[in-house]
Amino acid sequence: MPGTPRRVLALGEAKWGEVMGARHVERLRRARDLLVNKGYDAAGAVLVCYSGTGFEPALAGTLTVDPNRLYADAT
Repeated sequence: MPGTPRRVLALGEAKWGEVMGARHVERLRRARDLLVNKGYDAAGAVLVCYSGTGFEPALAGTLTVDPNRLYADAT
């Protein structure tokens, strides 16, 4: 609709050979804040980390996707 801010549903980052941690989530939070400041409807955007190596325990509460989860329905 004209005049309605564009909605951002999710923001994510992917790393194949790196364990994802709190610094990755913080970067995504900053990106989400920048989008909100630019007028996007992004305040409720889900933050997603994709990793082929794994995740630090600090990411509890963040959506994490590893190869097993990514390809679980592919068989």
